[in-house]
Amino acid sequence: MDNAANSIQVRVHSRRGANMIHPVSIESPSPSPAAPVVYREVKHFKKWFPWLIPFFILVNTLMFIITMAVNNCPKNSVSCLAPFLGSLSFQPFKENPLLGPSSSALEKMGALDVGKVVHQHQGWRLITCMWLHGGVFHLLANMLSLLVIGIRLEREFGFAKIGLLYLISGFGGSLLSALFIQSNISVGASGALFGLLGGMLSELITNWSIYANKIAALSTLIVIIAINLAVGILPHVDNFAHLGGFMSGFLLGFVFLIRPQFGWVSQRYAPAGSVTSATPRFKPYQCILWVLSLIFLIVGYVSKLFRLKVLVWFTVGLVLLLRGEDLNDHCSWCHYLSCVPTSRWSCNTQPISCQAVQSGNQYTLTCSNSSKSRTYSLVNPTTTQIQGLCTQLCR
Repeated sequence: MDNAANSIQVRVHSRRGANMIHPVSIESPSPSPAAPVVYREVKHFKKWFPWLIPFFILVNTLMFIITMAVNNCPKNSVSCLAPFLGSLSFQPFKENPLLGPSSSALEKMGALDVGKVVHQHQGWRLITCMWLHGGVFHLLANMLSLLVIGIRLEREFGFAKIGLLYLISGFGGSLLSALFIQSNISVGASGALFGLLGGMLSELITNWSIYANKIAALSTLIVIIAINLAVGILPHVDNFAHLGGFMSGFLLGFVFLIRPQFGWVSQRYAPAGSVTSATPRFKPYQCILWVLSLIFLIVGYVSKLFRLKVLVWFTVGLVLLLRGEDLNDHCSWCHYLSCVPTSRWSCNTQPISCQAVQSGNQYTLTCSNSSKSRTYSLVNPTTTQIQGLCTQLCR
């Protein structure tokens, strides 16, 4: 029988518009032109069924509903938004413009509170804060982004790699946020989302040779990342979580999302004896980026940016946090990375507090950081109710 009839060819279809790689192998069981062609997917470029990202979206949504139930605005607040929702109704718009729970409810559910992480050894908050959101708008923005970005990555690289990339990036975002923003609580999946964006960028770099429209893909991705980071300079947006997640995902992408060369894949599926020269699985620059990224993630890197001799990303970064270090003490301008003050808004991150004076059923609240004052008529108010009124008054 003709050898050509038994040979296996590996073809790679590159869709230029989406820069998606779809390698398949072709088996020709018979030299007859009428014989059907059987397509078989190459193992190293298989397409995965995305289920983990939809599961993450479901978990985030359920956690938001549970948080709203714990918040129970009608019971714990003087007034509520959308009261027809019952216990799921929102805090007043002036207290939470994102249509969501109170800060005390988020804190109960596991929001990132640096004081509790450091002094009460609640390190688990670095993980739980990833699954909480400040409101409906916050949840929708993050989940739509996760759907668009995450589904594509899970199809290409599988649930294990993308799941680890998501979780570790989220932890990295929480860690950097806690090292810089220590006066307010923080919630959201933004750090993990930026980790996926960072992973997409490093995947493009390390697998550069397999992309058709390289410059177009790189330019588009950089613009998307830049726009999202620019939004982070607005007040009440934790850009340190974005930066921490992005850096973590960028380094992890070199480790998790590396692809073998097409030549190596072809020789794996070629008939025995037909390969004249062996092709290495990875190119030298891919191996170098893989090793350097792994070292930076585990050990650390020298950084003049923060005027520290050594800033170790995960290992020593966690130690610095547990010691109660505030990196703003070592960098006088780093706070501008998260918020740039203008004539339209302030970047004051001091926690809101009030002085309360009671006279019968009359409670006079005075903002500690301003001269605002107001008297409320309340009957046996709870601490949560007074705190909510204080937030509305001082914002």
